[in-house]
Amino acid sequence: MSKPVYQIDQPLNLPKPAQIITLPSYMDSHAHQYMQLVIGLKGQAEFEVSGKANVLGPGQGCLVSAMSPHAFGALVSQSDILVLNLADTAQLSPAIVSVLEHFDKPSPYFQLDHAIQHLIKLLVNEMRVSPDDLVLSRACQDTIVALLQRHVVNNEQRVRPNAKLSTNSRFDMGVIDRYIEQHIANKISMGQLAASVYLAQSQFYSLFKQQMGVTPHQYVLSKRIDLAQKLIQQGGFNLSQVAELTGFSNQSTFTHTFSRTLGLSPSRYKKQIGSA
Repeated sequence: MSKPVYQIDQPLNLPKPAQIITLPSYMDSHAHQYMQLVIGLKGQAEFEVSGKANVLGPGQGCLVSAMSPHAFGALVSQSDILVLNLADTAQLSPAIVSVLEHFDKPSPYFQLDHAIQHLIKLLVNEMRVSPDDLVLSRACQDTIVALLQRHVVNNEQRVRPNAKLSTNSRFDMGVIDRYIEQHIANKISMGQLAASVYLAQSQFYSLFKQQMGVTPHQYVLSKRIDLAQKLIQQGGFNLSQVAELTGFSNQSTFTHTFSRTLGLSPSRYKKQIGSA
């Protein structure tokens, strides 16, 4: 099987510092001579950066290093991303460099908290109103990088990646819970959860189990079952729809997991709710 050929984009005219891009419905690929920070705005998109694949939704992002081959494409009808083109490397500040170094290790993918997502949304609204304003584009890039730097510093103060784990080491479960709530209808990997709090997978697993008493997989599964119970109680959904909304691959898997967790099948639980 032949490897994909990546086109190298030559920045004859430097790109705008910040751009809003609607991704194609097919997988495209290229590489370019400058770094990029990509942040999901709308929909979902598949990205593969230096051989590492992930799905980007709103508030999720990735770092694309200079000359790094990457592929991308929308998974839904319209997927918009914000791209920060760090083309003028001579003017990169130490703050930007520190952010880039952080996001490049151990994974190019990251998750932003709700406060930063809200501020980015406001900036993007301004960019949509004035898409050709280069001064605004530069200001948006500088502002977002400053926000990312603050986010990295705050997170490192909570849990330092290279620090030895102790019984007092804790991370913000609110960030984990929000990530699960936003993506509960989809597959959620431990790598994605670890990236949301800027930890390597092995350290995240150990710290999570230490803090919560269960594995990340068990915790996500309990969230899916909790939501399934609520949806059944609310009514209006058949069991197949409940399975889909709670992220199970099919109704059979949902039924088996629900029955094993609660000791009765979803259909029996639904009858009990109806007769209560």
